[in-house]
Amino acid sequence: MSPRIILGVGGGIAAYKVCELLRLLTESGHRVRVVPTASALRFVGAATWSALSGQPVADDVWSDVHEVPHVRLGQQADLVVVAPATTDLLARAAHGLADDLLTNTLLTARCPVVLAPAMHTEMWEHPATVANVATLRSRGVLVVEPAVGRLTGMDTGKGRLPDPAELFAVARRVLARGTAAPADLTGKHVLVTAGGTREPLDPVRFLGNRSSGKQGYAFARAAVARGARVTLVSANVALPDPAGVDLVRVSTTAELREATLTAADRADAVVLAAAPADFRPATYATGKIKKSDDGSAPTVELVANPDIAAELGKRRRPEQVLVVFAAETSDAEANGRAKLARKRADLIVINEVGLDRVFGADTNAATVIGADGSVSRMPEQSKEDLADGVWDLIVSRLADHPG
Repeated sequence: MSPRIILGVGGGIAAYKVCELLRLLTESGHRVRVVPTASALRFVGAATWSALSGQPVADDVWSDVHEVPHVRLGQQADLVVVAPATTDLLARAAHGLADDLLTNTLLTARCPVVLAPAMHTEMWEHPATVANVATLRSRGVLVVEPAVGRLTGMDTGKGRLPDPAELFAVARRVLARGTAAPADLTGKHVLVTAGGTREPLDPVRFLGNRSSGKQGYAFARAAVARGARVTLVSANVALPDPAGVDLVRVSTTAELREATLTAADRADAVVLAAAPADFRPATYATGKIKKSDDGSAPTVELVANPDIAAELGKRRRPEQVLVVFAAETSDAEANGRAKLARKRADLIVINEVGLDRVFGADTNAATVIGADGSVSRMPEQSKEDLADGVWDLIVSRLADHPG
């Protein structure tokens, strides 16, 4: 039987974006019942929600009273998603008010609940909202951090509803973990790096690698779905911004190092999925390097880049979990074990790579070796599923030495 989802819609201008989220949910085979607030219906009408969902739409507890919808909807749901979750709606949910069908549903739901706030920055940062969000998270509600961008009018800042496709990705990960799975990273701050660095050679050329950033982004999305506060340091990635992350964009290995070391100081877990360039040109040509008249190629002198993983391994706190990666073409496990020891990490994720393997693909397989001698072999699967499997290993280690 397909999962039953309640899609709550708050009374904010971002309600129009939720039509796309509804389409993604229904087209992927989910049964979706839209429960808007009365204010939401002033932005998008009931006829639109009903047509897109194929289900009746009501905002009060008086419609179809004989079916007791204010109780049954929450009891029977596999997932409740509310977007946009306005300041008022967050406050009512945090204080257990039940003055319409949506807030009644939130009180009766025994499944995972995901709230996607959208509001002006001042409202999001107000102490009352901060306290309400903390209360909801303490009860196991997954409150997705809003995005940074253009808001209503000319304002810009944190408070924008994340992209509907990325909210769909969060909902999908929560459902994949099961209705009984806890948000086991709630209260934890995790750092994930992704992508490949580029080292400038001249104004038009650079040294780089084939990393797409997909595995790192999968780690970030999976962590958000488990309740973590996520800092994602992204190097030259052409992917949509994951919902609920604090995104830091970098280009070179030096920039990656600076951003990673800064964020790692306050992180409970660090997942170094980025592929930093091992070398960079010794000198940067301010003008484009030209071909010589005789056709000979120029000589490029390289120097070593800093080893970010090794530096983190030396300076990390005892309770911090450090995960490093090894992309190997031969002797993968032997090389991986040696790298694990050199970096002083807790876990190493070993990938056997090649032109048509791992880089840019949507699936991955890995062997994960722990400093405690454990070995976990993860077969070919989606990068999101593999990320969740590694997070399981990280969570167990966080539990062994809580901060």
